[in-house]
Amino acid sequence: MQKQLLYLWMAFFWLSFVQAQKPTTPSSAEIYESIQKLNFLGSVLYVAAHPDDENTRLISYMSNHIKARTAYLSLTRGDGGQNLIGPELRELLGVIRTQELLAARRVDGGEQLFTRANDFGYSKHPNETLEIWDKDQVLSDVVLAIRQFKPDIIINRFDHRRAGQTHGHHTASAMLSMEAFDLANDKNSFPEQLQQTSTWQPSRLFYNTSWWRYGSKEAFDKIDKSNMISVDIGTYYPLKGMSNNEIASLASSQHLCQGFGRLLSHGSQDEFIEFLKGSPLNGATDVFAGIDTSWNRIEGGKTIGDILNGIEENFNFKNPSVHIPDLIKAYKLLQNVENQHWKTQKTKELKTIIEMCAGLYIVASAETNWATPGESVNLNIEVLNRSDAPITLVSYENASGLHISKQIELKNNIRFTFKEALNVKADAQSTTPYWLENKGTLGMYQVDDKMLIGKPETPRTYTIDFNLLIDNTPIKITKPVIQRYSKPDKGELYRPFEIIPEASAKIKEKVIIFNDSQQQDITVVVKAGRDNLEGNVEVCHPNDWQIYPKKQKVEIAHKGEEQTLVFTVIPPNNQSEGLIGPIVHIGDKNYTKELIEINYEHIPFQTVLLPSESKVVRLGIQKRGENIAYIQGAGDVVPESLEQIGYNVRVLTLDEINPETLSNFDAVVVGIRAFNTLDNIEFKQQQLFDFVANGGNMIVQYSTSYRLKTDKIAPYDITLSHDRVTDENAEVRFLEPGHDLLNFPNKITQKDFEGWTQERGLYFANSWGKEFTPILSMNDKGESAKEGSLLVAKHGKGYYIYTGLSFFREFPAGVSGAYRLFANMLSLGKDDIRESLKLTD
Repeated sequence: MQKQLLYLWMAFFWLSFVQAQKPTTPSSAEIYESIQKLNFLGSVLYVAAHPDDENTRLISYMSNHIKARTAYLSLTRGDGGQNLIGPELRELLGVIRTQELLAARRVDGGEQLFTRANDFGYSKHPNETLEIWDKDQVLSDVVLAIRQFKPDIIINRFDHRRAGQTHGHHTASAMLSMEAFDLANDKNSFPEQLQQTSTWQPSRLFYNTSWWRYGSKEAFDKIDKSNMISVDIGTYYPLKGMSNNEIASLASSQHLCQGFGRLLSHGSQDEFIEFLKGSPLNGATDVFAGIDTSWNRIEGGKTIGDILNGIEENFNFKNPSVHIPDLIKAYKLLQNVENQHWKTQKTKELKTIIEMCAGLYIVASAETNWATPGESVNLNIEVLNRSDAPITLVSYENASGLHISKQIELKNNIRFTFKEALNVKADAQSTTPYWLENKGTLGMYQVDDKMLIGKPETPRTYTIDFNLLIDNTPIKITKPVIQRYSKPDKGELYRPFEIIPEASAKIKEKVIIFNDSQQQDITVVVKAGRDNLEGNVEVCHPNDWQIYPKKQKVEIAHKGEEQTLVFTVIPPNNQSEGLIGPIVHIGDKNYTKELIEINYEHIPFQTVLLPSESKVVRLGIQKRGENIAYIQGAGDVVPESLEQIGYNVRVLTLDEINPETLSNFDAVVVGIRAFNTLDNIEFKQQQLFDFVANGGNMIVQYSTSYRLKTDKIAPYDITLSHDRVTDENAEVRFLEPGHDLLNFPNKITQKDFEGWTQERGLYFANSWGKEFTPILSMNDKGESAKEGSLLVAKHGKGYYIYTGLSFFREFPAGVSGAYRLFANMLSLGKDDIRESLKLTD
């Protein structure tokens, strides 16, 4: 029963973080653990390439067992991955994965750091990776992370010696870490950084190895492990009511957009780290061997340590507030320490512990979760001391000019509430992920403010400083402004307080396809960030396109409301493509960005501002068959894309798949990773194969070979692999140039493979039955030809097609050739193709 309560408590505790900065009062056990960490002066930096690369077992072990300050440096934000929970890709996916990393760190106790590297997709060699990333810039960021975090120990997730044998990003992360280990203490390397930090030499660097590095457990058992340290990451924490690997499983499960939800792991389990460079271990089995991690490591620290170690040894679980006088003594002594790094870090920890011991509840809640520059917002402030500690609220203030003197004695459990006006500066910057403010390159984000490099998210601009006297000692506690509200079906909820522009606009359709010269209407949605918004809107466009009317008036009475305007787009007579975007004119200011809201329950609400633009494409697509059934797998916008070129698309659930329903369709398209994500899809396969046999087409987009829900994804033998072509410009060779799929109703040429984005495709088949015909051949530089990207097989009266081509990426990018090829796949075998076009072999 006790353990069940602990599980519920921890679930509630972690859920509180999901809703912005929800104020919590930790338990005595958590306060005690914080004091244990306060008394450990050592740190670990874990380094890898992407969100979900990190070993949460080892991060949790270092943080919760060793008590070291532990951080994960992810070189990218995972922008190039897939998304199993929604349609967001690229930049927006990077925002989601950033927040999932932060959620994981809240579970395992670590911190999170980044570089400016952009995840451009799968890379087969670190040389390619470092060319696209700009090695010097990313290396600079890794050095900066080491200099700022000052780790004693660095642990690489990947092996720097495996170039070309695994993901290039992975190997590159280890190579950069190896190089940065030496450069971080060289004042001549990236000297401009020394204006904001100082040089640092880590003591040791390790590689977090495992049996999978050697191919099998048997092979790993045979290797020499004299240069390795093993730790049992299954250790049990009575104070938490959970084991380390249980915590790690919960942390890993935060990566939901990558399908990392998992069962909890239990029991003893060894983790291995291989020594690479630094101070020799000399047979020691402790990564911190020879490193003083006590308060004695800093001058003047012994006296502080004596006080704090005494608190740890005699901690009062029933009434932690009795330790406040001694905590205050240690706090005052710490302010005289010359070591700025440890002074800053341990002051932060001490203030938090003092706040926890006093049971302080301080919240500054705005009446809304967003405001615009120059606006005044009502603020509700609540302050509560839940202890007998002598605490006085002297004043509170912020950088926008708020300064209120109070001089109120905060007696035990007496709540004080205040109402204030929060004045947003007229020149306040809108809240958005800082790495998305400027247009970057394929491999790098551009960050103009060097002080932001490495931070996981944009620091909150609007905070309130509460000036307190605790045991007659001035202590300032800073709280972010948030919105605290409730819903009848949810209870108390929290959102971050954001600054948004007074106007934003979006075109609903991100890609607009014109099959002919017929005009189309588009909708522009303008959102008001303030009351009484008035102005006009126009849509910029390429010279050979026309948009009518030129301008339209916008009038919106209330903030948060939207106005929809309809514009007519007239395409040119010939094939053409370009970008269109709305411009909202309000007085002498112009607004061209779209306000995007990302709302998933497992991460905090996100507000993102991106340039508002849509791609318009004029092309003539011939097609046969009108009605398409779509079986959704992981998130993509393929159904909407097919509707753009005139198909009637209906998304079917598995329960709706039956012969009668299928008889209404010309083709069935199976979404990406459907065979990895849809339980019970195996029980619908025969009905789908029968649909093909009766004359329908079935197009199956890629699934991964790992964790297939069924081995029978096709009516004939087919084996999926990890084969992929990552070069979006790789040569595409036609194996069957006369095949209907390349000729009818659209003639496919090399031009149709121009302008592809991120990759050609992934998870190709590498073996198949004689019934299949491979259509295309392609490969990355230096590799053998891959022929499993597009396979077609006649089955009864219809056709079954497997494709690993990345249509799910090309459609949102408006790649015309991808649309033309897909139309041919849907049209394959339809009786009227040859006759209507009067074509012959």
